[in-house]
Amino acid sequence: MVNQIDPRFATAQTGGMARADIDVGLRKYMLGVYNYMASGVLLTGMVALLVASVPALQQFVFFTPFKWVALFAPLAIVLFFSVRLHAMSASTAQAVYWLYAGAMGLSLGSIFLVYTGASIAKTFFVTATAFGALSLYGYTTKKDLSAWGTFLIMGVVGLLVASLINIFLKSSGLEFVISAAGVLLFAGLTAYDTQKIKEMYYEGDGYEVTAKKSVSGALALYLDFINLFLFLLRFLGNRE
Repeated sequence: MVNQIDPRFATAQTGGMARADIDVGLRKYMLGVYNYMASGVLLTGMVALLVASVPALQQFVFFTPFKWVALFAPLAIVLFFSVRLHAMSASTAQAVYWLYAGAMGLSLGSIFLVYTGASIAKTFFVTATAFGALSLYGYTTKKDLSAWGTFLIMGVVGLLVASLINIFLKSSGLEFVISAAGVLLFAGLTAYDTQKIKEMYYEGDGYEVTAKKSVSGALALYLDFINLFLFLLRFLGNRE
């Protein structure tokens, strides 16, 4: 019979309870991240569909000087979020995140002018399936993915440079390479970011810190999802 007063038993029992508390807290934290991320994608999709469905709104967003606002607002908002996150309250961080998701919806409404609705829907479900599998891998794997970080970030920078160059070259071959590299890079980033977000969790964080970590993590996964979707759309999308 186990001696319930034995300190070794008490330590093991306490450690087990602490581990269980951390597991519950981690699941709650990750669920919050995924809820924010999925809600942001939903908001972006709804705004994009609204813009594409209302001719007057479509005309205003894409064929007036406001088009420059729609084009550059997401970049300005995400830069502001990155620079000022440490000084924001959790509620402000959430508001900026929703603002960013809505602004992206204005910008992405243009895909409905280029691709058929059926191919956009098909690509979305392919992206969702791939994203789910990659994120699950990042969450469950015992392998340390931190070594991927530098390679993936350098790859994204190279991707941006190549995309800018191809604006002038208009090379279909380079366009294909960029699209394929984009799919691979953001697939890798999905797994890498998921593990990084998981490791950011600390049981002792207060509400404000945990909430801001959730929003920051959601934004990282949101960007992975949107970029993966856009690069896959180049392969799977049927043009109007």
